[in-house]
Amino acid sequence: MTKKQVSADDLIAVIIKGIDDVKGENIQLLDLRDIENTVCDYFIICSGNSNTQVNAISGSVQKVVSKEVKDKPWHVEGQGNSEWVLMDYVNVVVHIFQKHVRDYYDIESLWGDAKITEINPV
Repeated sequence: MTKKQVSADDLIAVIIKGIDDVKGENIQLLDLRDIENTVCDYFIICSGNSNTQVNAISGSVQKVVSKEVKDKPWHVEGQGNSEWVLMDYVNVVVHIFQKHVRDYYDIESLWGDAKITEINPV
């Protein structure tokens, strides 16, 4: 049985649903497609209030993506201390931060050439 190819837009929508299900905050979508030599097409960045919430967001994203589009991350890093969890879905990379760590690294400004979209789920 072959896996159905999922569009980036569908994957992004499902990831955002997973983040929103556990009240992830300050969700931003960075479109990196027009920037040369990027490792992926999109970053999704969000914040949690504690390591427990960061873990919950990560778990929710994995669960919803697995259920709805039958996909799993190629690689996950940072679940040990849950200050910054990175989930790599190849063309979409999800960054889940605790607020103070997100402020410190400020990766949105590092990718200042990217088109940034604020996501406000209903």
